[in-house]
Order: sequence, then structure tokens, then C-alpha cells
Amino acid sequence: MNDATRAQLGLGPMDQLGFVFKDLEAAVKAYEPIYGPFKIINYGSYDYNYRGQQEACELRMAFARSGDLEIEFIQWVSGGSPHKEFLDAGREGMHHVRFRVESLESKVAEAEKLGYRAIWQTRFAEGLAVAYMERDCDPVLVELFENLQE
Repeated sequence: MNDATRAQLGLGPMDQLGFVFKDLEAAVKAYEPIYGPFKIINYGSYDYNYRGQQEACELRMAFARSGDLEIEFIQWVSGGSPHKEFLDAGREGMHHVRFRVESLESKVAEAEKLGYRAIWQTRFAEGLAVAYMERDCDPVLVELFENLQE
């Protein structure tokens, strides 16, 4: 996402880089010397709207920090998701960039006017929601993350 698009959407700085790997432990082992210690978390299965269909998805995640930037490693476990698409396409590595928003639904609507499509989203609780946005000819997804609980 370029600076002009970020400005049009009123987004602050990117706060996370997301990577997808087949083997979370191997990725953590390879990258801990660069990013420092990771915390591995399995949140269990959640229901998402994935390309217009309700789909349960389970992911394993690991988090580290590089200054103000969160580094997220994801391993797909089950269900349909953009992470599985990424792996099925023979890819591993950088997958998405994340921006925090105050109102997910309004930012999704604004981004859609600029050519993005919401392909994976859910609301976990009041003030806590996520959407992955894609657009044609752009291999990196944009994650919009509402977290008013922090």
C-alpha cells in the first residue's frame, strides 16, 4: 500500500509484518537470531467469512518484535484461509502488512472503493475484528485490525 492510498484511508504507520510458513517451529528457529524470542500461540479454531462463505479456520502463530513493528509467523492448521491459498501456491514468507483501524467495517468499505476486496474477516468480540484485503496484481495482502480492547 503506497503513501497516497494510506493517506486516503487515514491509516497510520504499518504495525505488523505477517509471514506464512509450513513449519512454524523451523521458521522460529531460523529467525530468532534476527528478531529475538518468539511467543508461540494456538488460539484454536475461529469462524471467518472467507471469500463469501463461513469457514472455520485454525492457525498457529508466533510473535516477536523489531522495534515498534510486530513480526507475526503463521502456520496453517485447518480450514480455508488466505494462508492455505498462499501455501497451496507454493509460497512461504511475507504474506501481509497490518494497519490498525478504529472501525473495521468503515475502513473495509473505504478500501473497497479503492479497488481492494475483503477476502477473510471476522469479529472476535466488541472492539476486536480483522479483515484481509486483496487487490488485483498485488501479491501482498493488507490486514486491517480493529483492537479497541488494548
